[in-house]
Amino acid sequence: MTNILNKIKAYKIKEVKDRKLKLPMPIMEEKAKCASEVRGFQKALMLASSKGFGLIAEIKKASPSKGIIRNKFEPEKLAISYEKGGAACLSILTDAPSFQGHENYLIKARKKVNLPVLRKDFMLDPYQIVEARSINSDCILIIMAFVSDALAKELEDVAFEYKMDVLIEVHNEDELERALKLRSTLIGINNRNLKTFEVSLSTTKNLAKLVPLDYTLVSESGIFSNADLLHLSKFGARSFLIGESLMREENVEKATAELLGRT
Repeated sequence: MTNILNKIKAYKIKEVKDRKLKLPMPIMEEKAKCASEVRGFQKALMLASSKGFGLIAEIKKASPSKGIIRNKFEPEKLAISYEKGGAACLSILTDAPSFQGHENYLIKARKKVNLPVLRKDFMLDPYQIVEARSINSDCILIIMAFVSDALAKELEDVAFEYKMDVLIEVHNEDELERALKLRSTLIGINNRNLKTFEVSLSTTKNLAKLVPLDYTLVSESGIFSNADLLHLSKFGARSFLIGESLMREENVEKATAELLGRT
């Protein structure tokens, strides 16, 4: 595991421990049971990609490598712009220390649109999965570089128990092999090397051929244009998670539509 992931893991363990003390699991489970109906995340991507491209548009204020990405950060307005621009789903950062995210961003943004929402965070405890449902998340992320096989299965089981979809993120062939042992058929290939932080679309090109044809393949990171979507679609990717490039645009709705080739 890279140094950055070790750092994140350390503070995330403490964060979850503190949250459990403030709101014990039984109470969180009751909150989750009262959450709004789950919106089909993978289903929305499959529908969109059957007609064109499935876009998971990300709402992200900052990142560890780039610092502040968007100064005028209004999650609710961004969600509306993404929906109008043609996004199929949303990804919303809730991690505070590294991405300046917050659960309230997800809660408020989801209320403004009809799109399914991924809670983008570093999951390492079943408590976080139940918490995700309690704030109306429709999908959670499992990063294979961040968890063991046993923990990945445990997190996935809890997510499925609450009818949420699970996006399994991989960065290399070894992680993909591990991911394919899980039940979820929603696989994200991150083009960013977590050791060097370099980005190469060749990662999707090389790994896509190893993903079963009946899976939903999502390419992540380093994607900026409709030309990139067309290029990656040649290798089997018809769904994409894109954040930074859209977050830097003044007119997010227009940029989203252009990215999807709708203008």
